[in-house]
Amino acid sequence: MISLHMQCGCADLALAQFKQMKERDIVSWNSLIAGYNQHGLDMEALTTFSCMLQDSVLQPDKFTLASILSACANLEKLELGKQIHAHIVRAELGTYDAVKNALITMYAKSGGLAIAQKILEQCATSDLNVIAFTALLHGYIKLGDIMPARQIFDSLRDRDVVAWTAMIVGYVQNGLNNDALELFMSMIKQGPKPNSYTLAAMLSVSSSLASLDYGKQIHASAMRSGEVHSVSVSNALISMYSKAGSIGGARKVFNLIYFNRDTVSWTSMIIALAQHGHGEDAIELFEKMLSHGIKPDHITYVGVLSACIHVGLVEQGRSYYNLMTNVHKIEPTHSHYACMIDLLGRAGLLQEAFNFIQSLPVEPDVIAWGSLLSCCKVHKNVDLAKDAAERLLLIDPDNSGAYSALANLYSACGRWEEAAQVRRSMKNKGVKKEQGFSWIQIQNKVHVFGVDDGVHTQKEAIYKMMEKIWKEIKNMGFVPDTDSVLHDVGEEVKEKMLKHHSEKLAIAFGLINTPENTTLRIMKNLRVCNDCHSAIKFISKLVGREIILRDATRFHHFKNGKCSCRDYW
Repeated sequence: MISLHMQCGCADLALAQFKQMKERDIVSWNSLIAGYNQHGLDMEALTTFSCMLQDSVLQPDKFTLASILSACANLEKLELGKQIHAHIVRAELGTYDAVKNALITMYAKSGGLAIAQKILEQCATSDLNVIAFTALLHGYIKLGDIMPARQIFDSLRDRDVVAWTAMIVGYVQNGLNNDALELFMSMIKQGPKPNSYTLAAMLSVSSSLASLDYGKQIHASAMRSGEVHSVSVSNALISMYSKAGSIGGARKVFNLIYFNRDTVSWTSMIIALAQHGHGEDAIELFEKMLSHGIKPDHITYVGVLSACIHVGLVEQGRSYYNLMTNVHKIEPTHSHYACMIDLLGRAGLLQEAFNFIQSLPVEPDVIAWGSLLSCCKVHKNVDLAKDAAERLLLIDPDNSGAYSALANLYSACGRWEEAAQVRRSMKNKGVKKEQGFSWIQIQNKVHVFGVDDGVHTQKEAIYKMMEKIWKEIKNMGFVPDTDSVLHDVGEEVKEKMLKHHSEKLAIAFGLINTPENTTLRIMKNLRVCNDCHSAIKFISKLVGREIILRDATRFHHFKNGKCSCRDYW
């Protein structure tokens, strides 16, 4: 009866039944302890175990110990777990698989990975269950050591969907996206059917790689398995399509889950619209979310404030910030502060942005000063930029972005000696500038380009194509923005340097290697410069294609000579 009550989720009835028993055997104690453990009531399990030791002459058996070790693992009570381990050794109960698995799980979850490893070495790896494997895997992931986890995975006899997913997630969390993809492909061919957690993890890989092709393949797998109806998978699909440059794909998924949306669904779509330059649509969707009675969270407000930033709606941004704090009682985070600084700064309200930073109830972080510095660079406010950079470098002395932004601002204002001085200081302190690069995926292969890239196998064809494009867009009225070259060199040299920026080379490569009318999707790790932004508008009109560029802050959709950002970025 105790087990039956526990299976029905009625822990109170199980306890009442237990208390009514005049004689309690080991089975009754185990049923209560295991039931508590299985329902996440781990403190109750420990309390019951303590009562058993005090009030009964019964000795815990392998089932008792496995349950209580599981409770210790969930609560990360390493010292108590060690005491139970000592009892297991004295009672010679350590030979049972259930106990070995429970010990490995407890140590792996509670910070005793080295001891878990020793126990593992003393037993056959094939005796491990999925719970112990997953615990070991997470332990290795925390240490950033994925190889032993893969060795354990390969030696498991019965690899169920949990084991496959745990291994894939391990790769994803360690940034090993290609390994995650390879393992997922193996799972499709020879493993169990992926579940919603597997698919969500793989969609995050596609998002990281900004790979629409991979994302579509995983979407197809989700449809075949029926997991496409899972909220977590749908939300991951929205994010994947957005990050891969397909706002249309994100909209379709969002519209298909009309009756199954949660806060994350709404938030993901709002952020997607904001990043793709549809600020007004993002705000309209947020208002619709509120009218449906869905409560926004702190991430939703990051999306809404970002939407206001991208379309320059300062007053509306202020209003939403007040709504967040005063109505929804959400405590602002550093991300919200950075949004407000960016909102004010991009609109040219630099002094107000500075005053906002000064009034913060917390110490301003790198992102706060970095946001102000970036805005100062756009509006060429040298004095405030210098102040922001100095404060930023006090927090993070090795921040290359601060040095680069200040040096670039000096260069843009023609203050070459001061720019050179900043670069010398950067060099003397051993701070390396982050290199800009762009990439494009064609036929499942990612091609990466740097500035003046001279190593690509199609280098000559790419440069020839870029030369041809450059002449044609100049005939259309394009004027190179040589102010974007932050070096004290002649105009001709500046123009040559501009022609070979990484995103332009990626576009030239894409035009050579894809059929006409194919949309080009380019990803870039830094903010697109003014010259490239202007040039790509002309290129989109010249070749009659849509060119989607994701830079460090947002998506730019270039079509027919116009950009979705309306030149406000």
